[in-house]
Formats: sequence, structure tokens, C-alpha cells
Amino acid sequence: MPYVNIKITREGVTAEQKRQLIEGATQLLVDVLGKNPATTVVVIDEVDTDNWGIAGIPVTQRRQQEKAAKP
Repeated sequence: MPYVNIKITREGVTAEQKRQLIEGATQLLVDVLGKNPATTVVVIDEVDTDNWGIAGIPVTQRRQQEKAAKP
């Protein structure tokens, strides 16, 4: 039973986008490894941007810096 855990930042991902991620990840396991889609589990975890860091900076701060840098 394959288990896929997708972690994304909580920034407005729609239910339809999540459905597509689940469908796509499942199909990838079917196509590449021949896994049974009926026993493939996909979990999407949404993480607050305060709890996700890149290069030592929380994503919330990075987003603020990106906005300030735009003309």
C-alpha cells in the first residue's frame, strides 16, 4: 500500500487543486510502479507559512520581502 505525503504551504490551495494533486500522485504510482490505485493513499498537509522556512527565513517573512521588492 503506497503512502504519499504532500506538504504545501497554506496559501489558498483550492479543493480542486488538491483533488488534482491526489489524482496525479496516484496515477504516477500506477504508471511508474504498477501500483494499485485502490490501495494508494495520498495525504496533503497544509503548513502555515510561519512554520515553513527556506534559507533560514520563515516563508511569511520571505513573502513580505517579495512584496516590498516589487515596484
